[in-house]
Amino acid sequence: MAGRFSLLEEELSCPVCTEIFRDPVVLKCSHSFCKACLQKYWEQKGSRECPVCRRKSSMEIPLNLSLRNTCEAFLKERSQRATAGSEELCSLHSEKLKLFCLEDQIPICVICQTSKKHENHKLRPVQEAAEEYKDKLRTALAPLQEKLKAFNEVKLVCDQTAEHIKSQAQRTERQIKMEFEKLQQFLKDEEAARIAALREEEEQKSQMMKEKIEKMTEEISSLSEQIRAIEQELGAEDVSFLQSYKDTVKRAQCTLQDPERSQERWLMWPSTWAI
Repeated sequence: MAGRFSLLEEELSCPVCTEIFRDPVVLKCSHSFCKACLQKYWEQKGSRECPVCRRKSSMEIPLNLSLRNTCEAFLKERSQRATAGSEELCSLHSEKLKLFCLEDQIPICVICQTSKKHENHKLRPVQEAAEEYKDKLRTALAPLQEKLKAFNEVKLVCDQTAEHIKSQAQRTERQIKMEFEKLQQFLKDEEAARIAALREEEEQKSQMMKEKIEKMTEEISSLSEQIRAIEQELGAEDVSFLQSYKDTVKRAQCTLQDPERSQERWLMWPSTWAI
């Protein structure tokens, strides 16, 4: 039966892709191919010829409806066979594995039960043994599930803690930025105030020095004129010099006080606003 099924599969396989036909088309030479396989073959070859016998073909390639129906039926039967064959069979006797050997811990068939290998062994129906071992496994699974629950609870706490740490750090960062913005604004205001005071102090000192310079200029001019007149008298004739001597001597006696230097030193002191 399996051999005939295999031969049928070969008959229903496309010569190009070697798979079961999909939308089979038939050429005049009676050879059939998957429609997509034939079109791809012709595109690659650049000519419309049969991939098997090389005979030239016309533009029209009709569908092989009978072959398509046969292929669909074959695929359906193969699928049913695969589903039916999913039940495990004994590798020695090709019988269903209906029993479970407790000593060897393997499923066996009814023929294996009577064999010498399993003589006097305790057996259970597969369904009963499976249920028993499933119960044992469920019992062993319970502590693992509890442990998983504990790990999930701890992980949840860790996740919450990590989120709290993150939000706390973000909040603290915002506070730090706000404090430094306040500090920067304070420093800017302090800088502006000190510079304004410095400018005012500079203006006051500059005005004082301006007045002092003007006064010194006037006194220098007066003294220079007085010195120039005395020097002219020194160059006069003796008689003329002696005649004006008394007036010249009086002129030479300066009534101006010496300039004060203490004020200039005070003005040169560093500003009280200097850091």
